[in-house]
Amino acid sequence: MVTLDDIVSLSKRRGFVYPTSEIYGGLANAYDYGPMGVELLRNIRDLWWKEFITKRIDMIGIDSSVILHPDTWVASGHVDSFTEPLVEDKITHKRYRADHLIEADLKKRSEKISVEEMTRDEMAAYLLEHKVKSPDGNEISEPREFNALFETSIGVVSGEKSKVYLRGETAQGIFTNFKQILDSTRVKLPFGVGQLGKSFRNEITTGQFIFRTLEFEQGEIEYFFDPEQSKWEDLLNQWKLQMMTFVTQKLGVNTENVRWRQHTDKERSHYSRDTYDLDYQFPFGWKELWGVAYRSDYDLKQHAKHSGKPLEYSDPQTGKKFIPHVIEPAVGINRIFLMLLCDAYTKNDDGRVILKLKPDLAPYKVAVFPLLANKEELIAKAREVFNLLSEKFNTTWDDRGNIGKRYAAQDEIGTPWCVTVDFDTLSDSTVTIRDRDTGEQKREKIENLVSIFKDKLGK
Repeated sequence: MVTLDDIVSLSKRRGFVYPTSEIYGGLANAYDYGPMGVELLRNIRDLWWKEFITKRIDMIGIDSSVILHPDTWVASGHVDSFTEPLVEDKITHKRYRADHLIEADLKKRSEKISVEEMTRDEMAAYLLEHKVKSPDGNEISEPREFNALFETSIGVVSGEKSKVYLRGETAQGIFTNFKQILDSTRVKLPFGVGQLGKSFRNEITTGQFIFRTLEFEQGEIEYFFDPEQSKWEDLLNQWKLQMMTFVTQKLGVNTENVRWRQHTDKERSHYSRDTYDLDYQFPFGWKELWGVAYRSDYDLKQHAKHSGKPLEYSDPQTGKKFIPHVIEPAVGINRIFLMLLCDAYTKNDDGRVILKLKPDLAPYKVAVFPLLANKEELIAKAREVFNLLSEKFNTTWDDRGNIGKRYAAQDEIGTPWCVTVDFDTLSDSTVTIRDRDTGEQKREKIENLVSIFKDKLGK
């Protein structure tokens, strides 16, 4: 089974993910995405947007500001309740999430207790009873609530700056734009608004690579509906089905590695009637990938109350005015990224790594090689092939080392097909296509390459 160390090593070695600011010693819970990483992220984003926004007649998208009016976070409850229980190492003064220390302790004891359902007092009692220590083996403090919102300020004069927050989630920008969306479009219920963008949380958990980071990307949807016309249970199930279909069919993830987990009454937010997490089996255990919740009309009511502005929907047929209810599917794009690396990571019989990503998700679809890097006629012909393919597909060029090393490098970044230009190409205009997953090699005419790869990609 793949380990997190395998994924971290591959990510740095092949340019998927780097530790940020490494020349200065790095920064905890912060990472940069390298040349392969940005391509994979872009493919994930584009596929999510296509499947959940573009292809649906009942969906539209927005892109709200990262810095919203600070009252937004008061209304949403984030200022008062967006907290995590933290403990402090009494010697090193490092801080840790209490629930994560308890999870690690339960794992050592092979006990199955739901940490998600524990209150802060119950966590404190567990830590005391079992004498749980910090990862450094030192005594820890009692849990204290720590707000995960990032505070900053705007203004140029010291003492006259205003406190604001970097957004803790993308959802609130959808709710605060609800009236403007109604006024500027012709949408009618039921309809959804989706957004892709960065969120920020003062995260102190370490050791899970890009699973928990200070800065991350979300794909969130608020699906608005009239509870008198649509059953929330039906809508929730429809979203669950599309989410699972996206993960297992569009992303090609092994069905054995995903599961649904329903939140208990104790765990679920007070305004939610039902919440499910779509979990993935990461190397460090089953963890949430994607959540979907029925949030009733809580958010729009809160913003209407705090802003003093009406956030109602007027039914064009009946004239009835009311505040719509909401189903919210929310996913971490970076968690999808990590899931794909874990799920696609494979070793063949001789121990070589092959990243078996679905071809349409792979950073590059095709790699073009001249057989020899010191033969001008081969390089010139290979350039022609590269230019032909790069017009239609994300294509890379590689002329370093022998062919075997080039194949190995492309296998590790997930490139589905490699095209080699050799001396026969100069006489008969054929090239060798090598398949990543099977290792099979076939000769094909250059003039047929575009249609061959279009067929393979289903385009």
